Amino acid sequence: MESTLALIGFGEAGSTFARAAGWDAEARAFDINPARAAVMADLGVAGCTGRADALAGAALVLSLVTADSAVAAARECAPFLAPGAVWCDMNSVAPETKREAAAVIEAAGGRYVDVAVLSPVDPARLAAPLLLAGAAAEDAEALLRAAGFTNVRCVGAEVGRASAIKMIRSVMVKGIEALTAEMMLAAEAAGVTGEVLASLDASEKARPWAEKAEYNIERMITHGLRRAAEMEESAKTLRSLGVAPVMTEGTVTRQREMAGQTFKRSSL
Repeated sequence: MESTLALIGFGEAGSTFARAAGWDAEARAFDINPARAAVMADLGVAGCTGRADALAGAALVLSLVTADSAVAAARECAPFLAPGAVWCDMNSVAPETKREAAAVIEAAGGRYVDVAVLSPVDPARLAAPLLLAGAAAEDAEALLRAAGFTNVRCVGAEVGRASAIKMIRSVMVKGIEALTAEMMLAAEAAGVTGEVLASLDASEKARPWAEKAEYNIERMITHGLRRAAEMEESAKTLRSLGVAPVMTEGTVTRQREMAGQTFKRSSL
């Protein structure tokens, strides 16, 4: 690495990246949890007791704090940024939150980049897909690649664009997880898990997501009212089994709202 790297936050993501990259003393880190200093030492990263020490002279900063601390971290670190430092906000927050943090960093003379991490950092480590957005995205891509990240792509100059991709994608990814839990709790309670899973295997067809999304939405537009009624009965079934139909009730609402609507997917 040709430039100094600073990590703000040294939890799972920060420690995983540092371990994989072998940054050693070329990286400095600060975490509000003093117990993480031991992990920094084990990995050879220069642990700092204050933000100012961690950020002094750093050309690239990785913000890896908890989602609810993303803006606070920007505010607390902004006064100590080196002029022109690239602040890579890698936290999983909404576009509006990213733009709020960007205003803070840029007012202090830093360059803010919205970074979306599209996979768990373990086991992907430095190969985790990173989407970058912001005026300094291209410069950030070069710095991140120099730091060892291998799967980096710029998606635009507007802060919030990368985050929008991740947050909207999470509607499906995390939604499927929640639906899976709701289904399995009910299946186990009813004693029909094997049959339910076998039925899903028999009906599942591999197809690209663009095709799958178009098909799913067409089904809702055409049959939404009937499907909403069916899902109300599914919700009733879950309640009888002692499972709260949290996701299923949302499906009822969405199916009913989509019935008869016009939906045209952008070709972009």
